[in-house]
Amino acid sequence: MNYILFDGPSRNALLPFTFTRPVADILIGIVTIRQKWEMYLGSTTTTLTEEYLSDKYPMVELEENVMINASFLPNEELVELIRDLAVNQAIFKGEEVVAFYSGENQEEIDFDDYEIIEFEYDVLTVNHPWDIFSKNGEAIRADFDFLTEDRQSQLIPKSVNVIAPKNIFIEEGAKLEFVTLNASTGPIYIGKDAEIMEGSVIRGPFALCEGATVKLASKIYGPTTVGSNSKVGGEVNNSVIFQNANKGHDGFLGNSVLGEWCNIGADSNNSNLKNNYEEVKLWNYETEGFTKTGLQFCGLMMGDHSKCGINTMFNTGTVVGVSANVFGTGFPRNFVPSFSWGGASGFSTYITKKAFQTAKLVMERRGVEFDEQEAAILEHVFEETKKWRKE
Repeated sequence: MNYILFDGPSRNALLPFTFTRPVADILIGIVTIRQKWEMYLGSTTTTLTEEYLSDKYPMVELEENVMINASFLPNEELVELIRDLAVNQAIFKGEEVVAFYSGENQEEIDFDDYEIIEFEYDVLTVNHPWDIFSKNGEAIRADFDFLTEDRQSQLIPKSVNVIAPKNIFIEEGAKLEFVTLNASTGPIYIGKDAEIMEGSVIRGPFALCEGATVKLASKIYGPTTVGSNSKVGGEVNNSVIFQNANKGHDGFLGNSVLGEWCNIGADSNNSNLKNNYEEVKLWNYETEGFTKTGLQFCGLMMGDHSKCGINTMFNTGTVVGVSANVFGTGFPRNFVPSFSWGGASGFSTYITKKAFQTAKLVMERRGVEFDEQEAAILEHVFEETKKWRKE
């Protein structure tokens, strides 16, 4: 069977992270949603997404296909149903389609003609940016159980101060000495060739992905994920940092999500709790207004390629788009459009020529080429987000 992950109705609600990737490639837990599906299915997947993303994330359609809504995370019960899907069958969870069978030349889908299978079990979903951090603990636990089943962890070094060692799994090549790991509150996963430097204190659930680094004397509260080849330091609480991002210095990051290729300047902080303790609202790209999150704690949502200078302060519930550069004194507004340059005193447009020069240098440091495909995606985002910039 051929499996295709599609964005579904949550795509626009998950901006700014889905400006530059399909829903399937969001990181939550230890691996991305796509990687979870591929692990459970034992099969590769392709993607049905926005046209401007399709060169980088193509769809391969065969004679028999199962389309899967990527906002749903896999579990054993759901995967079993999906594997058994046949012609003219679809799985729904309430009013939302989870998966359905599709033939190669089936141009239109009318679920009135389908046999509807209702999925009655609990399932983890990602429908809003804040779901990425607020549901990260559940996702880490599920990924940890799947990835470590019937496998043997590397030995925990004798210099490590450890609580609940059975909940810790260390992959080959990982380095850690003279650190404290408390896995009594949730599992701790340390990926291949990752490093935790001396003096760091980490409380699970926590995932340090392949090649990632925790800097000296860091304090990390779970549930937190540090994506592959990312660097983190200072104090971090319940946050998800995508791959190839840097928050490498002192300063607080809490209840937040950082996209790929982001950089947080030294001594920068975000607020994750309003002074009046009220529910946090976040900018919503669909309604072009602020939406209630249902959360008392909610920090910074920062899209790919965005940066902030040293000592930057972010208010509770701030959304920063793609390829923005934030700096200066005072609090910038709590919605910073993509390709903005400035801070509390005002913003100008960060033109693509200069933004691309920076992106090229940043990616070269990780051995990744900034190619025409990447440039085309960012050019599209620049045009799509123009209406929110004051130019």
